[in-house]
Amino acid sequence: MRNNGNKRNWLMMPAAALLSLGVVLAGCGNNGSNGAASNSTAGSETSGTSKLHIITSFYPMEEFTSKVAGDLADVEVLIPPGTEPHDWEPTPQDIAKMTEANMIVYNGAGMEGWIDQVKDSLGSNGPVLVEASKGVQILEGTEEEDHEHEGEAGDHSEESADHSEEGHDHGAFDPHVWLSPKQAQTEVKNIEAALLQLDPTHADQYKQNADAYIKELTQLDNDYKTGLSSAKRKDFITQHAAFAYMARDYGLTQVPISGLSPEQEPTAAQMAKVVDFAKQHNVKTIFFETLVSPKIAETIANEVGAKTAVLNPLEGLTDDQVKAGENYITVMRENLKGLEQALNE
Repeated sequence: MRNNGNKRNWLMMPAAALLSLGVVLAGCGNNGSNGAASNSTAGSETSGTSKLHIITSFYPMEEFTSKVAGDLADVEVLIPPGTEPHDWEPTPQDIAKMTEANMIVYNGAGMEGWIDQVKDSLGSNGPVLVEASKGVQILEGTEEEDHEHEGEAGDHSEESADHSEEGHDHGAFDPHVWLSPKQAQTEVKNIEAALLQLDPTHADQYKQNADAYIKELTQLDNDYKTGLSSAKRKDFITQHAAFAYMARDYGLTQVPISGLSPEQEPTAAQMAKVVDFAKQHNVKTIFFETLVSPKIAETIANEVGAKTAVLNPLEGLTDDQVKAGENYITVMRENLKGLEQALNE
């Protein structure tokens, strides 16, 4: 489900030209607003009747931000439901939205390959930029996974500018921080800290909202620890190498068929390694995900006599999931249920 309609051409424009284009587009749909709020004035807007306008990159960032901001902000997501975010690119119209926002929340660690160009176009007086994964011990990722845990690369906060433009395979870093309930708490706390600084007038409400959601995430984290600690096996095969943080934090080993990008095609040698691993370890479930084709997982499952099941990387919800009222907590509980079943077969 690639979103190939967004091209990279505008990203090659000089920053000044791109900013001018964004401002013109913003002005066309401004309807009397003040445009992009500076970091020093955005907080004062919320002391009256106006809400903060917050742009988020993709689904988990939208939910985390909405839970902390509550009814004090209008939170908008750039990447629509059902769209695979790894190779999505913002249009000039998306840039125009961002110029008018008070805050932009993105995951970082290379997930949003376009963020540095956007930073340049927005300038120093643009919206507050929040890298939700700041401070997390970022794992290294490789083009060819060797079926072992990826190594840690340390606190990436000073390195993000270097690796965020590495392309859709995220360079040498794994961005899938949100798939560990433990690490998701750090992302929520980073968003909370940014809102407290931007809008101190409503600090008590932001703290209350964040504390309530972190309580839910803490319970989810405890359920993962309890549910997975006693599993008969500790390895699982997944189509997309998105679960390294979850595997690290809960004592599991991820065996990915393909790399960090969900549509990266595995080589014949990689496929053969996974088939051999599945046969040797009597793997009975091969996991695939919701936003890309399950054909590769199905091919391996047929080869080894296993079944397939969904392990959702939560890079976006489908329209059906949105209509059903599903969210990060409910989907992560479904993931836990699927893992418990597969690891105890």
